[in-house]
Amino acid sequence: MTVGELAAKADALHDEIASAAGDIESARRLPAELSHKFAESGFYRCLVASEHGGLEVHPLEFVDLVKRVSMADGSAGWNVMIGATTGLLSASLPASFANEIYAADPNTMTVGVTAPLGRAEVTVDGYRVTGRWPFGSGSQNAAWICGGCFVYDNDVQRVDERGAPEIHLMMFEAGQVEIEDTWRVSGLRGTGSHHFHVTDAFVPDGRSVVLGSRSRVRRPLYQFPMLGLLALGVSSVSLGIGCAALEAFLELAGAKKPTGSNRALAERALVQSEVARATAALRSAEAFMKEAITEAWSIAQAGERLSARIKANLRLAAANTTHASVSAVDRLYQCGGGSSIYESSVLQRCFRDVHVTTQHIMVADPIFEVVGRVELGLPARSML
Repeated sequence: MTVGELAAKADALHDEIASAAGDIESARRLPAELSHKFAESGFYRCLVASEHGGLEVHPLEFVDLVKRVSMADGSAGWNVMIGATTGLLSASLPASFANEIYAADPNTMTVGVTAPLGRAEVTVDGYRVTGRWPFGSGSQNAAWICGGCFVYDNDVQRVDERGAPEIHLMMFEAGQVEIEDTWRVSGLRGTGSHHFHVTDAFVPDGRSVVLGSRSRVRRPLYQFPMLGLLALGVSSVSLGIGCAALEAFLELAGAKKPTGSNRALAERALVQSEVARATAALRSAEAFMKEAITEAWSIAQAGERLSARIKANLRLAAANTTHASVSAVDRLYQCGGGSSIYESSVLQRCFRDVHVTTQHIMVADPIFEVVGRVELGLPARSML
C-alpha cells in the first residue's frame, strides 16, 4: 500500500461513516458491516508486521488515519484506533501464533485491555485464565480479544528481573469470552466498550505477550513503545473530534444569527477570537505530535533504542493533543449558544465524545506528572 492510500480510503468512507453516526451511537457499537469495511480497507492491519500480512505503516500514517475517521465519527475512529494498536502484538507474539491470529485472515480484528485484571495460572502446556475487564472497545466485532493478567505458578506470583510483577497480555479466541452489556455512558457511546470476562479459559504457552518486553521484530515501528502508540492513537481520536467540531462551527457561524441579533455569529468579535484560539490549539497540538513522532522515528531508523526522554516526549505530545482538543471543542460549544445543546447539533456530540477521551489512562492528567519527572531528571514511576 502506497503512502496516502489509507488516508484516501478513510476520506472515501467519510460520508458513509458520518451518515451512520446516529445509528452507531444508539446501537452502542460499530455495525459489523462497517467494521468489515474498515478491515477490508486495511485499517486494522496498519500496524501489523508485514511478515504476518500487515501494512506496517509509518506512525504518522497511523495517527492521520485515526484522525480522519474520527472527524466523521469519534466512536468509529476509536474502533479503528483499538483494532490497529492491538495489531502491534503481531511483532511480539511467537511467529506461529502471529500467523494464526493475523495472517490466516487478513481482515481479522483484535482488541483488548492491558490492565492486569486477570489471573493466569501456569499449567503444563499453557495457562488457565480467569478475569474480568472493563472498556472492551470493539470486542463485538473482534475475532481475538486480549486481557492483561498477573501470572501465578503454584500460587507464587511471577516477577521480572527488577522484582516487579509480570503482566502478560493473554490472547483469547472470541468464543472464549463473555461480553457483558455494560456500556451505557455519556459519550463515545458507539465504541461498544463493554466489560468482558473469561472463566478458566485455556491459553496455550506462547499465545501471550509480556507487557513492556522488547518486540521480536526489530524494525523501526516496533521500537516505539506499545503504550506510547496507544496514547498517540487516543489523542488522534480527540484531535479528529476537535477538527470535526471546528468544521461544524464554521458552517453554523456563517448561517446562524443569535436571538435578537441581525448579525451572523461569524460577525461577532468574540466568536472570531475563539475560532482563532481553537484553530491554534488544534494545529499546534498536531504539529507537536508530528514533531515528537518524527524525532522518535529517526532514532528508531538508526537502530537505536528510544530513551526515556523520547518516550516521555511521545506521551506528552499525546496528552497535550487530547487536552488541547478538549479546550478547542469547549470554546466552540460555548460559542454555539443554545443551539449546541440539541441532539441534532454536531457540537453537542463532539462535546460529549471529546470529554470521554480525557478519561483514558494513556492521556489523563497523571501523565503530565510522569513526563515532568523525566524532564526533571527523576525516574518515571510508571511505564512509558
